[in-house]
This record gives sequence, structure tokens and C-alpha cells, in this order.
Amino acid sequence: MSNVFNFTFVPWFRSVAPYIHKHRSNTLVVGIAGEAIAAGKLQNVAQDLALIQSMGVKIVLVHGFRPQVNEQLLAKGHQPRYSHGMRITDSVALDCAQEAAGQLRYEIEAAFSQGLPNTPMAGATVRVISGNFISARPVGLIDGVDFLHSGLVRKVDTEGIQRTLDMGAMVLLSPFGFSPTGEAFNLTMEDVATSVAVALQVDKLMFLTEVPGIRVDAADPESEIDTELPLAEAKKMIGALPAPSQPTDPAFYLQHCIRACEGGVERSHILPFSVDGALLLEIYTHDGIGTMVVDEKLESVREATMDDVSGIVALIEPFEKDGTLVKRDRTEIERDAGYYTIIEHDGVIFGCAALYPYPEERTGEMAALTVSPDTQSQGDGERLLKRIESRARAQGLQSIFVLTTRTMHWFLKRGFIQVNADWLPEARKRKYNWDRKSQVLVKKLG
Repeated sequence: MSNVFNFTFVPWFRSVAPYIHKHRSNTLVVGIAGEAIAAGKLQNVAQDLALIQSMGVKIVLVHGFRPQVNEQLLAKGHQPRYSHGMRITDSVALDCAQEAAGQLRYEIEAAFSQGLPNTPMAGATVRVISGNFISARPVGLIDGVDFLHSGLVRKVDTEGIQRTLDMGAMVLLSPFGFSPTGEAFNLTMEDVATSVAVALQVDKLMFLTEVPGIRVDAADPESEIDTELPLAEAKKMIGALPAPSQPTDPAFYLQHCIRACEGGVERSHILPFSVDGALLLEIYTHDGIGTMVVDEKLESVREATMDDVSGIVALIEPFEKDGTLVKRDRTEIERDAGYYTIIEHDGVIFGCAALYPYPEERTGEMAALTVSPDTQSQGDGERLLKRIESRARAQGLQSIFVLTTRTMHWFLKRGFIQVNADWLPEARKRKYNWDRKSQVLVKKLG
């Protein structure tokens, strides 16, 4: 039994190590929906956040409280009122919000204070500090609707939050803000989390929500989750969606992810709290979970055109010469330009990969995966792999495969498994170079 455990644990732990190094000293803003706490997920989320913090990550946690406030209102005989996707906060709702926030803050601090032996919190010391870090302004009147004590973030005390994080504490924020006159305003978790993420220019904004992510076809609730959504595509998608009125609407969290990316946060995530360990899966595994909206304006990942052929040839030529890649004629690359995905920066191509589909076998070959030596170890290979996977899914393919002689371990770490060359589609098998003895690796697309 011990040998089997070692066999599975050691390679897994080694595969996680690059992500531990990558995220050390990063700052995350995590917005947890009140629905997650109502569903009993707080204990596991607290344990995961404590583990993430122990690996050198700074965390700002913002909690929501929609269902808790509604429960308080109904107990007092009042119906919750909403308009334009926001709560209308009268004096009764404001009292309920303050009560709910106080109760949740107590529960969250208690969850981070547990340290029972033989639990994930054993030996963990997590200081949680809250404060009046948010100033607010009233929403006011919209289309004749007075939102009363509902507010929007006016200013974030970045210096105070940063100083607290630098002390090694986790910052906990409730969706409340105060005006310069001391008036309290009920805010939304999403507005607070996004505003703080932009103000601090954090590395990631992560929403732990009741939705599984953004679907490839937002109108089809059965379509697959789009795991990586470039900012430009996200903006195009939200333009075609109706204005959100509730958190389960596709545009609800997406609008905040877009705002964060436009404000300088490179990556924002929508994760399902229904999946245990969603935060760990997103941060410390290659494939992640849910949807990531990524700002790619610095380095554009896109499909190639005929104008890119010269750049592709120049990029892959050194790797063909040293035998890493199979030689391809320029005419072949011109013919197949539409199969290529490239990464460019200021018009210079730094990476490429091609997807050759075999639709009858529901698979496709990823070929010519190349990253410039100038930008290696910056994640461009993974970005190309994710885009190729996305293209393959869009074509209805169930797997992708690669042939390699030198980079087998890179692919094994990213979910590929080695198979015999006889596995190859018949058309590809006929072109297989048996003398080269390339390893065949396959990855199933979930």
C-alpha cells in the first residue's frame, strides 16, 4: 500500500511545485458568495485558503451575504427587493445586512481559528484582520428607482490593506462601506472584490460562486465550460447577453471579471463552490476549473494568417536544425497556416502550435509547439496548449495527441499519457517515421 501511495503522491507533489513557486508572493482577492457559506462550504474553503496562504500567497477575502440578508428580512416579515441586479436597501434591509455581516464575520474568523490535531488547520496560524478599508457613495436614483442605502465603492484604502498583508495577515472585508459623514452603505461582494483587486493591482481575482463558469454557448446551459476566455472575446460575449438581474445569469460575474481585466488585473476567475477544492484546483493545477478571463493585450494569442508564415518559419527553423522538430517546408506551412495558433508581442511571433484534426477518429494532432528561447519559462507553452485544447473542443474532438522525441515529460506533467504508435489514426500512422521513434502522447479533453 505504501509503495502505491508513494508512486501517486511523489509525482503529483512534484508536478504542483512549479505552481507553488509561481504564486509565492502573489496577491489574490477571493470573493466568496454568501450562497457558498449557506451551503456549508466555509470550513473547507477556510482550510484551502489557510493552505494557500502558508505557501506564501497574500489573500484578501471578501464575503457576500445575499441569502443571509434575505433570511433576516423574511424573519422580520419583509420581502427582499431588487432592481437592475442590485438590492434596494431600505432601513430594515440595512439593519438585516449589518446583522448578517456581523454573524458571518464571526463565523469566518472562527473557521480560521480552528487548529484541531489531525485536521488541515492543525498548526496553522491565520490572523484575520478586518477594518474600515472601504469608503462608499450612494447608488442613488436609476431609472426612477431610489436604491436608498445601497452603495458603490468610492475609494479603497490600498495603503492600509497592503500594510496588513505585509504583516502576514489575511484581510477580511464585508460588503459595507462608509461615507465621509459616517453613513453606512450596503455594497455588493462583487463590487468590493473587483474594486479592491483593481486598486491593489493584484495577480488574480477569484469569485467562488454558485455558477460553474461561463459556457462556450452562453444560451445553452448544456454546453461546455469555456476554461479560458480572452478579454476581447469576453467583451464580445457580454455585448450579446441580456443585462443580468441575478447571480445565476451568465453576464453577472462576467461583467466584474471584464472590469477587473480592463483595470489592470491580468486574470480573473469564476469558480464553482460546489466542487470541493476549487481554489486549489485553479491555482495549483494546469487545467484548472471554471472560467478564467485573461487580458492578452500585452501578448496576443490568436489564430495565424498567411501574413504570419515568415514569422513562424523564423521561429521554428532553429528547432528543426537541432532535431527537436520535424522539418516543414515553407509551402507546407503556407498551406496549413489556418491550423496554427501564435503568440505575438508588438508584431513579433514568440510562440506557435498547430492543430491537425482527424474528425473521423474524434482526435487531433498538436504539432510544431514552439516557444522562443527568449520567453521560455513564462507560461507561453501552456497558453498555446490551452488554446489548442479550446480549438479542439470547438471542433468536437475528444482528445489531442503529440509526437515528440525530447519533451515527453513536459506533456506528461500536463495530463498527457503515453500510448503505442499503433494508437494513431490510420492516416497519421501512414506518415509516422518509425526510424525517428517519436513518443506518442495523448490527452483526453474533458
